[in-house]
Amino acid sequence: MRRLSYPRWAVTVGAVALVGPAMAVGPAAADDDRRSAAVVRTDQGAVRGTVAAEHRSFQGIPYANPPVGALRWAPPQPGPTWTGVRDASRPGAACAQLQGLPMDTPSESEDCLYLNVTTPRSAARTPRPVMVWLHGGDFRFGSGDGYGGQRLAAGGDVVVVTVNYRLGALGFLAHPALAGRDGITGNFGLQDQQAALRWVRRNAAAFGGDPGNVTVFGQSAGATSVCAQLAAPATAGLFHRAVMQSNSCANPVQTRAEAVGAAQEFARRIGCTDPAVVAACLRGRSPAQLIETVGYPGAGVDLGPVVDGRTLPVDPAYALTTGRLHPVPVLTGMNRDESRLVVWGMERVGLNCPEPPKRDQEPESCPLTDDQYRDQVRAMFGDHAGEVLARYPRDPAHPASVTLGAVLTDHDYAEPVYSAALAFARRVPTFAYEFADEDAPFFTDGPEPTFATGAYHCAELPYLFTVDYAEALTPTQRRLSDAMVRTWTDFARTGRAGWPRLRPDAPYVRGFAGGGGSGGSDFAAAHSYDFWRSLRR
Repeated sequence: MRRLSYPRWAVTVGAVALVGPAMAVGPAAADDDRRSAAVVRTDQGAVRGTVAAEHRSFQGIPYANPPVGALRWAPPQPGPTWTGVRDASRPGAACAQLQGLPMDTPSESEDCLYLNVTTPRSAARTPRPVMVWLHGGDFRFGSGDGYGGQRLAAGGDVVVVTVNYRLGALGFLAHPALAGRDGITGNFGLQDQQAALRWVRRNAAAFGGDPGNVTVFGQSAGATSVCAQLAAPATAGLFHRAVMQSNSCANPVQTRAEAVGAAQEFARRIGCTDPAVVAACLRGRSPAQLIETVGYPGAGVDLGPVVDGRTLPVDPAYALTTGRLHPVPVLTGMNRDESRLVVWGMERVGLNCPEPPKRDQEPESCPLTDDQYRDQVRAMFGDHAGEVLARYPRDPAHPASVTLGAVLTDHDYAEPVYSAALAFARRVPTFAYEFADEDAPFFTDGPEPTFATGAYHCAELPYLFTVDYAEALTPTQRRLSDAMVRTWTDFARTGRAGWPRLRPDAPYVRGFAGGGGSGGSDFAAAHSYDFWRSLRR
């Protein structure tokens, strides 16, 4: 791939102008200082962002060319260049997607490979750590601009970069008919993330950041992305720490055969079945048709990272057990009540109700009954259902929804997250945490849950980012937020988290609890870790 070259002084001058001491005084000089601080010269051209009291923000910077036309289902290409100063005061379009959770933005855009940079307002005495955020959303929802970086940037004195990457069929369709000259297809979303990391390496210094100290961090599908990048040869040297929130490298990604099967099912559903013209047929479909065919989890087609032999030569789960991941310090953990969000989702679409909602009618929230709880466990665990029901009996003091949430949390999150953390700890400095604020703010949109959502999946995000989809933090929660921001940014700075590293013979897990408190917890006992391990053997 041809890399655009620029005189070294162009980047250096931009960096020096931003990290040098402020000399001006007075209102007019302050305005000049603000205007100067709002302009940064990247290797593509100058961008003008916005300057607030404590931070600077640069949004909608194209890190690759728009993947449209002939570039649909192709690796990302070097981004555009421009003369003059490009406006960077607004985010770029989200990648094509349906409406997901309240933080997601529906979009039909393929021109979406943009990133956003947030820095502290003050000049940097030394280059700052850089934190690159890979959003979650099941590889079919989400965008970088939904996560404002000012809390981490100003509170932790770091540079924060949030990234869009291609989603759904446009990001992960591994149909053989779309293969390029190398015979590889799929994983375009992972390749986008890699292009963004290369952009960071080239441009971090211009924003006052240190390209030699980059942390890649993500939540849910973003954490799976971090795992994939830890196993990807192309990212060697592009980042130096890794944070995985609410997902685990122990969960396998799709095999090549599984991904091809999913792609062929996708082609069938969208009406492209003639082998002679399937590629042209797929390329002729609109983004709206593509995202509608991918659909929602559980009803659509599951697409995501695939072991393709090149971008991802081996499954990250296998690489974890064999030590073939990039050897960087790791911070990993989860939320205590992750799967209560799944149960709320069941209520959200009326699955628990005696009668399904009518089309185009907002469903009511119906509590899960005891019989529905048992039916769900039997459907999910088959021959092991009796053991699971015995381990998680119905407690009349709590709704059935809470009990099902505990089962799914421990099976889907706690066991794989903890197993992966122990595997990491055998090879690299590893720090484990659990977010446990039982009063974490919930979404402001959507039906009211019929049960306490606790520390649900996504609950930690308003403590790290500035978001507009959840209730505001209380003063007590702001103190917990401050503690988490310090932890995440100190880890980015030093590779340490402020508590004992995890060791197989000393499995310390730091809990971040309500009231701003924190401390060690018996994570394995609280989540029936040994029970779930025994079922997997």
